[in-house]
Amino acid sequence: MARGDQPMLAQDRPSSETSDRDVEEEDALLTGQRQPRHRTNGWPFWREIGIFVWAITATVLVILFAALYQHQKFSHLGREGGWKDSKPSGKRNLIFMVSDGMGPTSLSMTRSFRQTEGGLPFGDVLVLDKHHIGSSRTRSTSSLVTDSAAGATAFSCGRKTYNGAIAVLPDQSPCGTVLEAAKKEGYMTGLVVTTLITDATPACFAAHVNRRDEQDRIAEQLVGDHPLGQVVDLMFGGGRCHFLPNGTQGSCRGDAKNVLGLARENGFNYVDSREDFDGLNVGSAVKLPLLGLFANTDIPYEVDRKLVNDMYPSLDEMTHTALRALSDATRDNDRGFFLMIEGSLIDHAGHGNDPVAQVHEVLAYDKAFTTVLDFLDQDDVEGVLVGTSDHETGGLAVARQLPATNPEFRWYPEMLVNATHSAHNLALQLRDYLLENKRSTGDDVVLFIKETLLEKGLGVYDATDEEVGRLLDDSDPWPTSYILADIISRRAQTYTSAADVNIYASNPKHAISLIGNHENTEIGEFIRDYLDVDLEAITKQLKDHDADLAKTRAWMGKPVADERTFAQADHYHGDL
Repeated sequence: MARGDQPMLAQDRPSSETSDRDVEEEDALLTGQRQPRHRTNGWPFWREIGIFVWAITATVLVILFAALYQHQKFSHLGREGGWKDSKPSGKRNLIFMVSDGMGPTSLSMTRSFRQTEGGLPFGDVLVLDKHHIGSSRTRSTSSLVTDSAAGATAFSCGRKTYNGAIAVLPDQSPCGTVLEAAKKEGYMTGLVVTTLITDATPACFAAHVNRRDEQDRIAEQLVGDHPLGQVVDLMFGGGRCHFLPNGTQGSCRGDAKNVLGLARENGFNYVDSREDFDGLNVGSAVKLPLLGLFANTDIPYEVDRKLVNDMYPSLDEMTHTALRALSDATRDNDRGFFLMIEGSLIDHAGHGNDPVAQVHEVLAYDKAFTTVLDFLDQDDVEGVLVGTSDHETGGLAVARQLPATNPEFRWYPEMLVNATHSAHNLALQLRDYLLENKRSTGDDVVLFIKETLLEKGLGVYDATDEEVGRLLDDSDPWPTSYILADIISRRAQTYTSAADVNIYASNPKHAISLIGNHENTEIGEFIRDYLDVDLEAITKQLKDHDADLAKTRAWMGKPVADERTFAQADHYHGDL
């Protein structure tokens, strides 16, 4: 084959190399022994070896960097202690978030609303969606449908109880809570809510009463009139009225006790205004223990609060401040902190069937959830966030069949975008207008309802005369807020259903025991095990104190005369 006809990849060999090779082959044929071949490796060979080594090195580096990133993201490389059995071996923090009344459909409605409002793609999801690890069954001992008291007792004590019980078991004996046990072990503790701080969920972590309506007694226990003394280091929320003596402006107590005075006697610092809250400097200026009551009853719905931001802090702002304050307070301690944060008013919006209030409350909770995640990523102490709901409220469904003859179910999130107020707020506006304009003509009132409440407040421009008339009809059995909520719900087409509630975690690897479907008591057991605290010892201490007061049991309020068991509850008794 001529040189010009050789393959392009054929290699030219020097004549000396060819001659030596021929001699070696002849010797091998004559002697019958194969001679070792001495091969000279040229540049192409070493280039291939170099490329191979480079590829292996690059692959190893990529794997190492990926492993390092995952370790930093999930195990917080460089922090003291490691993870074993879903808990750190050293100092730790636990933030427990409760989305009161939020079922899976609340997430679906809010996600669609957010996408519609922001022009986002359908694949855009909430932060919560990215941290969903399981679901929880919520029944109590007295009903298939739990309330917040029994639901929160499952979280705080890890035990089932009857509806209305605040950290009390079906036999009306107190059960030790994870917050109380954490405090005894040296953790700092906190409660952050947007409803009354004496409401069922926060109360179940730091108080014990037989009936949830004993909010005056709950207020006293929260500030230290409690068998264990002061167990909460930081409290943010509403409910000031239960701390003021009867007869003073803004009080809703049934007696003349000055619980604010009692709090100060027990060492609490107190703030009650937006100005006071801002003075806490996002937690850096906090002195514990601290009681912050920023509303006489509930802090307004987020959709309304934003319009009076100079009066009330948001859930996210209170979360920021509480995290910084508790982190600073435990910086030099061997123990970390336990903080319960509740998105309280999701539940209220559910009770009122108010989709406008609901979506803004869920978004506010999602924002606070994100703040906690950011804190955990940046903090030097190991920690975990676990979140869930005590129950679903309102039987929400994001679909409705209107009219009844229409076979198609529809859901129009765009109808919520232009609403600027909750139905509750608009009902108060109507009440105030009627009180201040008693001499107004019927036409003036109708004009106010259409322009101010429906058009500006709800973004509804096609209200019927019948709908307006219902708002003026004192004989209508439904409260004004429900009528207003129904006006917007009919157009957005939301109505009723029921479901289990979701469980969330900052990292599923750190909450493995909560992956999947669980009883709500298992969440309380997880908190107990993660903090490594002894609830039985706290329960015994409470019961020993209760035995001393067996004749009166005054510290737990009035007993429940006819305790209902599950066997007696939820049976059909005919139509209403």
